[in-house]
Amino acid sequence: MPDFESLRDSAVFATAAHRNILPLIAGLTALGLASCVQAAPAFDSDSPWMLGDWNGTRSELAEKGYDFKVDYTGEMGSNLHGGYDHDRTARYSDQFALGAHLDLQKILGWNDAEFQLTITERSGNNISNDRINDPRVGGFTSAQEVWGRGQTWRLTQMWYQQKFLDEKLDIKVGRFGEGEDFNSFPCDFQNLAFCGSQVGNWAGDIWYNWPVSQWALRVKYHLTPQLYAQVGAYEQNPSNLDRDNGFKLSGSGTQGAVLPVELVWAPKFNGLPGEYRAGYYYSSANATDVYKDSNGQPAALTGEAYRSASSKHGVWLGLQQQVTSLASDHSRGLSLFANGTMHDKKTNAIDNYVQAGLVYKGLLDARARDDIGFAMARVHVNPAFRKNAEATNQAHAVFDFDNPAFLPPQDTEYSAELYYGVHVTHWLTVRPNLQYIRHPGGVNEVDDALIGGIKVQSSF
Repeated sequence: MPDFESLRDSAVFATAAHRNILPLIAGLTALGLASCVQAAPAFDSDSPWMLGDWNGTRSELAEKGYDFKVDYTGEMGSNLHGGYDHDRTARYSDQFALGAHLDLQKILGWNDAEFQLTITERSGNNISNDRINDPRVGGFTSAQEVWGRGQTWRLTQMWYQQKFLDEKLDIKVGRFGEGEDFNSFPCDFQNLAFCGSQVGNWAGDIWYNWPVSQWALRVKYHLTPQLYAQVGAYEQNPSNLDRDNGFKLSGSGTQGAVLPVELVWAPKFNGLPGEYRAGYYYSSANATDVYKDSNGQPAALTGEAYRSASSKHGVWLGLQQQVTSLASDHSRGLSLFANGTMHDKKTNAIDNYVQAGLVYKGLLDARARDDIGFAMARVHVNPAFRKNAEATNQAHAVFDFDNPAFLPPQDTEYSAELYYGVHVTHWLTVRPNLQYIRHPGGVNEVDDALIGGIKVQSSF
């Protein structure tokens, strides 16, 4: 069953100055290893951490409000059949997340207050980039979701959260991404079309998902215990995407703000949890039309600059619901989910996206914590964006698909994934998966692709 109360931004260690990162990481690692010498057995399958409880020190620190973690995600992808390049190979990408969560009520006596710091490091390569998708236009989904946003170190979270009015009002301020709170979705699948906040996947020029952070404010208010509304304001600053700006704190380069609003309902039907989301986002920054110039003509043909719009917007819907369970264990059973987004047709390459799927946890009594998941998605290209590619080819008098200068028009991409999650221990899950991509990158001439993958998630 998807975990409705957690995202992949699970607690990780961070720092505020780039020059101090490596010493801090080395110190934290040394502390963990030194403590493990006298801890309960390392690699204990019942421990939530690979390095154990440090002879009780880790639990003792958590009781005092200090929670330190080092998490790892690794993903392998291999093009088994089809795609743009039939030369078979494999790619591996991964992410380390290091961080600390501080319960300030326990530490400083500040009621209902907490603080989070996060550093992430990504490295590796993605099979989608040079084997599955036509490199002249790239793709939309990614067979390895952990790849992306620059393979580098980043300050991913640095926020303070305070609750008021008997925890009805919740305010968070600092550096974090939209997908932590808005349009949130778990990330057990390996294909990007089924992982995390989907708005950030299809409007990524303004909505920055993990691991990118920006200055932000989020205000949440619980109307009832099961229903809350929230609104946010996020710095829209494209320079935050640059590899060299992973620890940038200044606001230089800011173009505007992304303002999301969302209503979230988390009911229980027959004791089974669900989550239903509906939201809208608005960008105050100027946006560029994907097709026309200021005179309403195809800019690729006239040679004039693409016209500018004063804003950009879109909507999303999401649902997750557990529908069955076992009398002996309500954590086991079938859960269904679906997500959809719609975007501004004047300024966005993708105009709509839909996906749906299911997850069954504990299918076998002997493997009660294992899960199996299947999902399908459709990514649709804005017709105006496609017309712009056709106009570009016309302007350059290039009409042969095999010509390197040809810009393939893109239409609709379909994705599907089937995985089985083997919960080897409490701290290690391995999810082999098969992915099928029809019309990769929305290019009809590219062969449908079959991808074999393995996703590894571990907590040290």
